[in-house]
Amino acid sequence: MDSEDGRYRAVKSRDGRFDGRFWIGVTSTGIYCRPSCPARTPKAENVRYFVSAAAAARSGYRACRRCAPDAVPGSPQWDSRADVTARAVRLIGDGVVDRGGVPALAQRLGYTERHLNRLLTDELGAGPLALARTQRAQTAKTLITNTGLSLSEIAFAAGFGSIRQFNDTIREVYGCAPSELRRGTPRADGTMALRLSYRPPLHAASLLAYLGARAVTGVESYDGEAYTRTLTLPHGTATVTLRPGDGCVHAELSLADVRDLTPAVARCRRLLDLDADPVAVDTVLGADPALAPLVTAFPGVRLPRSVDGFEVAVRAVVGQQISVAGARTVLGKLCRDGVFPDPDRLLALPDEAFAMPTARRATLRRLAEAVRDGLLLDGGSDRAATRAALLALPGVGEWTADYIALRALGDPDVLLPTDLGTRRGAKALGLPDDPAALLRHAERWRPWRSYAQLRLWSQA
Repeated sequence: MDSEDGRYRAVKSRDGRFDGRFWIGVTSTGIYCRPSCPARTPKAENVRYFVSAAAAARSGYRACRRCAPDAVPGSPQWDSRADVTARAVRLIGDGVVDRGGVPALAQRLGYTERHLNRLLTDELGAGPLALARTQRAQTAKTLITNTGLSLSEIAFAAGFGSIRQFNDTIREVYGCAPSELRRGTPRADGTMALRLSYRPPLHAASLLAYLGARAVTGVESYDGEAYTRTLTLPHGTATVTLRPGDGCVHAELSLADVRDLTPAVARCRRLLDLDADPVAVDTVLGADPALAPLVTAFPGVRLPRSVDGFEVAVRAVVGQQISVAGARTVLGKLCRDGVFPDPDRLLALPDEAFAMPTARRATLRRLAEAVRDGLLLDGGSDRAATRAALLALPGVGEWTADYIALRALGDPDVLLPTDLGTRRGAKALGLPDDPAALLRHAERWRPWRSYAQLRLWSQA
């Protein structure tokens, strides 16, 4: 779909699979849309194509009020790729620029601001400030339509430096004053009801069942329909309930500080792998006769990722060589106050709180010290360097490092060939259960071996 003819065919067919892959600007109206916009298809000569919503806004186009092009799923390439541009996009999505500016983003990635700006502009048509600005406008729109906050409170909660900047940006992006976006009556209980979009299909049952089976009492719960958990965010804590809906996931979000809306949404999307391209994944895996029946029966299986990388790392260490139920029990003793412990809290716990062998407790403490001292475990991390740093910690082996890569770093191409569940699942599907032989067979699953891993676990 790299040619203009191919993209225009997607626009004419209103194909929602391409939402988030590119955006269109219509020269005759001055607005930009998602490819699936239900409005009348513009003439081909009046269409301009953009690789990001920020690039369209930077070129002077206003967001369509009908199709909400700023609310589409993120591009799957920025979700799965490991290069600097993709890492930058994920960090901007988590609000790094809003909290620390472009210098913080550049420092995190190890590049100069000038080089980073040039890199993002070349690939996305907009630099980090423009990308963050478009995201800020979307956050402000969400707060306007879902809360009773005053517009001045929303301006600063969304990350704008002044009321004037807020008003000007909303007018430029949406073509109207902020007050015109406020429709209906916000909920009185302070909870925001949001719709998280995704590319279909989504096999929500397997995704939530995976999370529910590992739910730690006091932190998470799953009732068979909705998954609820606490979140630790930059400015405070939050609670979210996620429930699958028709074409979206409904999120009920309660924040201690509304400035945390952007990272809260980004982390929920990441937890549920909502920016993935399931058709691309299932096409590759379905070409293997051993996996084809599973792909046909259960399309759109997603990776259960994370809302916090350190949490996944702790789960990985605790889960070494014990059952899922046993790991839940141990983790419950570490989470007595209803939130998952951060490194400082974990290091402050007495030895008797760990309820595990001495060697494993020591590994957890070393891991907490490493994260406290600067080891980062999120979508903005360099995957190869992070894996090497993890393997350098005594007590962290390849299984643990790869499990963290799969769930915390979001690496789409991880296989755990020595895992007992992997081997059992492979045997059930008629695949070789010898780790070396399975790895050779799995070459045909690249670059989506993490999704094959989920399929194997499901058969175990």
